[in-house]
Amino acid sequence: MAQRPDQRTGGPAGLLGTGCEPGGAAGARAAVVDGRYGPYGPPVPYDDPAAGAGAGPHLAGRTAEDVLAGYLHQQSADFLRGLRLHRESGPDAEGAGAAARGLRRAARRISATLHTFRPLTEEAWADQLLAELGWLSGTLAREQACAARRDRLMAALTRLTGRTDRPERGTDRAPRTGRGARTERAEPPGGTRATGARNAGARNADARDTGARRTEAPDTGPAEGREAEVPDADAVLAAGAARAGALLDRQLTLARTRAHSAALQALGSSRFHAVADSVAVLASEVPLIRAAADVPAAEALPPLAEQSGRRLAEAVGALPLVRAGQPYNAEALADGARQDASWHQVRVLLRLSRYAQEVLVPEHADPRLAEAARLLEGHRDAAEAAAAAAAAARTPRIAPATAYALGVLHADQRHQVEAARYAFGRVWLSREKALKGVDR
Repeated sequence: MAQRPDQRTGGPAGLLGTGCEPGGAAGARAAVVDGRYGPYGPPVPYDDPAAGAGAGPHLAGRTAEDVLAGYLHQQSADFLRGLRLHRESGPDAEGAGAAARGLRRAARRISATLHTFRPLTEEAWADQLLAELGWLSGTLAREQACAARRDRLMAALTRLTGRTDRPERGTDRAPRTGRGARTERAEPPGGTRATGARNAGARNADARDTGARRTEAPDTGPAEGREAEVPDADAVLAAGAARAGALLDRQLTLARTRAHSAALQALGSSRFHAVADSVAVLASEVPLIRAAADVPAAEALPPLAEQSGRRLAEAVGALPLVRAGQPYNAEALADGARQDASWHQVRVLLRLSRYAQEVLVPEHADPRLAEAARLLEGHRDAAEAAAAAAAAARTPRIAPATAYALGVLHADQRHQVEAARYAFGRVWLSREKALKGVDR
């Protein structure tokens, strides 16, 4: 599947998203894993767990049609099983959610296989099914994403404000009776306390005494006066966290309810039934070109999988891994939103490479790819949670303490984005070193 040099890396709707931006930080190409045998490494013995895609025992003596048809038959059966479980779940929300995840899992694998090995399929049929599976997977994913985002943000608020081992600031200060009130006067000798109103002479004496003290007191100036009224940051965060949590809960619950309604409407539509019928065809017959029945799988499939891996390596090479490889680099805080798209693109291309390995070498999948994919899933979740906190902070007429808590929450999630980028860079570079060692 050749790619034009002037064309952005992209793919079907709902699967690959937007293309990655060209260019990258200096030295970022060091992360590209092309090598003499491509990103999957050489055809090494397949008793090695670090082996990559290639002509292994799974492909020996089989045609491309046998391998692709067998894999797509399995995924279509999983899709239809998830559909049956979803219909049988009824009011069981947990069972319906598990069935929807099974539907999405099978839909992603079918889409990725049709995309990676598209030259061996009937392209018009494959492109139409790709678009429909992308629509279905995106529709089903929104409800789960809203629920997971709400749980993530609520847990982060609890973590940020739930410290009980720290003594509260200002507990040794005398209580105040009002804004800017002076501390209480000391008890007079003898321990007696006035219980009624003072007489006029005592009040006048107190007034004269207070005036004298004010005259003798040094002028603190406006700066010191303002400093004395600066609120405690922890107290403001604790006060605003409850309202921020309520606001986020209200917004994300509403979004989840709308997503749930959209998913139910989609699953009952004629469009979904057409998609289910097309997937059911895969359980018995896969529309492939005639040449797929004659060409050996070891000759036809690995080159197409290597193209998918090469696109992944090029997208990773465009990432600022040199900068992200430095701990506490604040890259995700200063310029995170503009960089998120390229990281999301790598996440989807990484998924394509993983599923290509499942087709070619299901018994020798690279565990580092699975770990890198898990980290980028966390990167995506943290970035979307930060965006939700920022959107809530733009709500009109919210209290300053609420806005402050949402700002702290946004910064916390962007720190999680930075941590995920750092961890991904370490996993990817360790994979690169391992593959280069095999190449030598």
